[in-house]
Amino acid sequence: MKEKICIVGAGPAGIIAAGIAGSRGKDVTLIEKNERIGKKLFITGKGRCNITNNAPIEDFFDNVMKNKNFLYSSFYSFTNRDIVNLLESYGLETKVERGNRIFPLSDKSSDVIKAFQKFLVANNVKLLLDTKVNSIDIKNEKFILRTNRDETIFDKLVIATGGKSYPATGSTGDGYIFAEGLGHSITKIRPSLVPVEVKESWIKDLQGLSLKNVTLSAYAKKKIIYEEFGEMIFTHYGISGPIVLSMSNYLYRYINDGIRLSIDLKPALDDKKLDDRILRDFELNNNKKMKNALDDLLPQKLIPIILFLSDLDPEKIINQITKEERLKLLNSIKEFPLTFKFFRPIEEAIVTSGGVSTKEINPSTMESKKVPGLYFAGEIIDVDALTGGYNLQIAYSTGYLAGSNV
Repeated sequence: MKEKICIVGAGPAGIIAAGIAGSRGKDVTLIEKNERIGKKLFITGKGRCNITNNAPIEDFFDNVMKNKNFLYSSFYSFTNRDIVNLLESYGLETKVERGNRIFPLSDKSSDVIKAFQKFLVANNVKLLLDTKVNSIDIKNEKFILRTNRDETIFDKLVIATGGKSYPATGSTGDGYIFAEGLGHSITKIRPSLVPVEVKESWIKDLQGLSLKNVTLSAYAKKKIIYEEFGEMIFTHYGISGPIVLSMSNYLYRYINDGIRLSIDLKPALDDKKLDDRILRDFELNNNKKMKNALDDLLPQKLIPIILFLSDLDPEKIINQITKEERLKLLNSIKEFPLTFKFFRPIEEAIVTSGGVSTKEINPSTMESKKVPGLYFAGEIIDVDALTGGYNLQIAYSTGYLAGSNV
């Protein structure tokens, strides 16, 4: 008689674990409390699904923020090429974009989900949707799962319920409760890859403004702790976007060190070239007021803020601007200042930092060191990475090991 295996959570980790276990001829049931699989996948990559990254697999470790050594077996057992090959074998075409990010050619996350659905069907996985696990107990070395439907006994169990970020997708922290109930330790849970709040009251005037090709820097105790070039966006509370989300992961350890932020709005121009550019614009707009002379240099929304920060009169005529005032303008463009306030709530984070302690999981199999037959996969484990497809690869790779060994 076949062993009955249950995977709780049909996100990327659970899907891979279930399909791989099914491919080994196991009797696999995949339980998902949502009405469809991969709900969080639908919103990744702005709805396009950043499947993984095309970098060499050894480079992935540089982008893991916590417990990177724990992932050695996972990453090398199931690589970025493996997940792409798997999805392509079920009809998905992919492409590589800036930053080595891999997306579906169609730019539709739904196509990734369709490929995963075919994968589950091909491997005879029994899928139970709209099924919420209420409790998990162990009796006679068997796992008793009570759901909103019934009570079922399984021989082996994989918990792949995700973290606490984006609770609307089903990541509500259920897995932590199950893991603790089964004797596991949960490390401190906090948001990772999360937008940042700033103290400046005028930030709301910039809401919705996107910036491309800027450099964001963070300082603590006058030392630079982070710097990255790329895209960001202003919100009603502060800043978000790719380089801000990555930055958030670095700031936690400096939370009490007076974090200061700065944006170089023109990183391609050094001070001399920017000054030449400003002079050229001033010559073309010689008789205009200051507030009307910077449209070619800066986004409209930014101009009044830049003039305020530079202590410049927006009504002043360009031909009356002194060299000292011009240099104030230049400095505000090269070092646009923001004061860090705090992080947005975990509900707005892309991933959760913290989870089941890696000390209690066998990194070669994903099996619990405390409970035989219990496995973990994905975001529920205390590992997290930067943006760019790395967190999803953690899910696939740990899911693969769990599915291969359960």
